[in-house]
Amino acid sequence: MGFGILNGTSIGLLNLSLGFNSVGFYQMTKLAIIPCTVLLETIFFRKKFSRNVQFSLAILLLGVGIATVTDLQLNVLGSVLSLLAVVTTCIAQIMTNTIQKKFKVSSTQLLYQSCPYQAITLFITGPFVDGLLTNKNVFAFKYTPQVLVFIVLSCLISISVNFSTFLVIGKTSPVTYQVLGHLKTCLVLAFGYILLHDPFSWRNILGILIAVVGMVLYSYCCSLESQQKASEALTQLSQAKESESDPLLGVETGSSLLTDGGVPIVPAWSSNKDLQA
Repeated sequence: MGFGILNGTSIGLLNLSLGFNSVGFYQMTKLAIIPCTVLLETIFFRKKFSRNVQFSLAILLLGVGIATVTDLQLNVLGSVLSLLAVVTTCIAQIMTNTIQKKFKVSSTQLLYQSCPYQAITLFITGPFVDGLLTNKNVFAFKYTPQVLVFIVLSCLISISVNFSTFLVIGKTSPVTYQVLGHLKTCLVLAFGYILLHDPFSWRNILGILIAVVGMVLYSYCCSLESQQKASEALTQLSQAKESESDPLLGVETGSSLLTDGGVPIVPAWSSNKDLQA
């Protein structure tokens, strides 16, 4: 229940942050999610991020910042909302990964359990906040069939996004999910220019190229570290098997019988055994 409410709150705060800030500051807010996630996982989960991973993430954030951040207009309320949005989003994504791994549940199971509370949270707070900000009642709007079709389509897309979000975070990590999110931003800019002929500057091109370099480095570092962990696990497993089998071999050969001085004692034949037999 608390997890679903937290997810709904983070979504609402991100939308409020976009409403009260400029687009450039909102992009800065999204960029801050990765460093905040790394910091929280390092402090509370003792997770270690290598220097190579940190360097690749820095390159990625630099590239996305160059490509997307334009105007920066600050205000107190918008800054507070952005800070709350970053913190709640990081905690929600970390919990998404932790719950799936700790309780051995799938992304579908977790989504099934949390979505009702998430929907109720947004359904209760959404109309109230919208009426407070716009002085309009969302239920007084005239919903035509065309509007209802787009609402249903939006809900279906939202379900797909939530499913993919839970799946990616559960299989990888919150940081990897954010890296994919920035890849989506770069693709949106590129396809906007190609398909819709949106204005595109050298700054956007440079930022996207730097971001792609950061993503490639991050993928390479993560795959390299996973291979090292796998090889270390195999080495430890083989050592454990050898340590389990060595005492048995020592007893069979008699090589494990030592005196106090470390000199091996050769097992002697006991004649009493023949008498007892």
